[in-house]
Amino acid sequence: MMKDGTVRTRFAPSPTGYLHIGGARTALFSWLHARHEGGAFILRVEDTDAQRSTKESSLQILKAMEWLGLEWDEGPIYQSQRLDIYRSYVQKLLDEGKAYWCECTPEELEAKRKTALEKGEKPKYDLTCRSKGLGPGPGRVVRMALPSSGFTSFDDMIKGRISVDNAELDDFILLRSDGMPTYNLVVVIDDALMNITHVIRGDDHVNNTPRQVLIYEALQFDLPCFAHVPMILGSDKTRLSKRHGATSVTAYKDMGYLPEALVNYLVRLSWSHGDQEIFSRQELIDLFDIRDVGKSAAVFNPEKLLWLNHHYIKTGDPDRLARLLPDFLTARGYPVPDHSYIRRVIVDVRERTKTLEEIVDFGDFYFIDREPPAELKESFFKPELLQPFRMLIERIENLDLSEKTAVEGAVKSLLDETGIKFKVLAQPMRVALTGKTVSPGIFEVLATLGTERAVGRLKRALAYMEQKSENT
Repeated sequence: MMKDGTVRTRFAPSPTGYLHIGGARTALFSWLHARHEGGAFILRVEDTDAQRSTKESSLQILKAMEWLGLEWDEGPIYQSQRLDIYRSYVQKLLDEGKAYWCECTPEELEAKRKTALEKGEKPKYDLTCRSKGLGPGPGRVVRMALPSSGFTSFDDMIKGRISVDNAELDDFILLRSDGMPTYNLVVVIDDALMNITHVIRGDDHVNNTPRQVLIYEALQFDLPCFAHVPMILGSDKTRLSKRHGATSVTAYKDMGYLPEALVNYLVRLSWSHGDQEIFSRQELIDLFDIRDVGKSAAVFNPEKLLWLNHHYIKTGDPDRLARLLPDFLTARGYPVPDHSYIRRVIVDVRERTKTLEEIVDFGDFYFIDREPPAELKESFFKPELLQPFRMLIERIENLDLSEKTAVEGAVKSLLDETGIKFKVLAQPMRVALTGKTVSPGIFEVLATLGTERAVGRLKRALAYMEQKSENT
């Protein structure tokens, strides 16, 4: 922690694509630790890889973070705008004899690597240029001069004490031949200058950490606390990838998942609080402790995420969901009705739908009017229902269909007069109104569609029955 006790965490994505599920969970853990401790959360964009980094990816990542509700206190800070800072620290290391220029070409290094492997040795740099006293020049890089003996150790808040024999490390590159600093250097400088107290990141960075610890020590920076969170695996226990389904935050947003569902799901990958499955955001802030994150890799379960999303669809504020739905209607090419109508649709269908996309798909009949498929008309629009349908239309066409009691009374009197069972009438009504055999309750559908839409569709079904009757 800083001298004043303030916790400062960061999330530092590389803008080479969308925000991945694994990155989102790392960001979430880092954000939660800062919020739990009353500290600050910093967003830094690691865009020094000019060939792979794009502004579009940066924007997509920021939008994904905002959608998840992971607001940052400082940033975004772009590494590409800090190159002079990094180069000044490279010069400091050179001046102090802690780094040196190297002129070995890629071809020479590859030959050395092959020779080492043939001898059964570790393919590490052989220190050819370490004592040459070279200066800058075309094609030259700057390497870190590492100790050849002893151990480099650090305490990990999740994995415990980690020690690496320095003999296993080699004099890695700090500055490339094109003048661009490398990841291990810039991450140390940024974390130190931004006063980051806790570095929370994926455990694919564990192998980098000893090298970074040596840079911290060489530059006389205070070490932060490290916490390396375990990987997320697919169902086949291999690293999560596109073959396991959607892997980006944006993809889940586009499929109609809610941010609170994704946050709730991601936090439970390697972290738990008893048997509790569902957490409010404030509960997560109050309960989260990075020390409670497990060491084992987590397995991504799309069905569990869908279950959680269904929970938040069912229990969510219909007004808020109604504000989110127009984008999904537009994507289908459906007209966008007024807010109050969409709200009624959501209340009707949310028990049966798990995503915003499913609300549109399952409840499409609320937004578009198309005739039922021929096979359903043939099966359900029987000539013997002509009179009951005429009577039904007569009794409801002047009613306010949102008055459920009045509508139910009108239908009950019809059933009493004709002697038919409600189930005989209900399914043909459902097919006429929705074009489907599965829908919300008939009276809910009538109320939401309203008199004009509902009676128009019932009359269309009646006309089909009349024509069928004439042809038999």
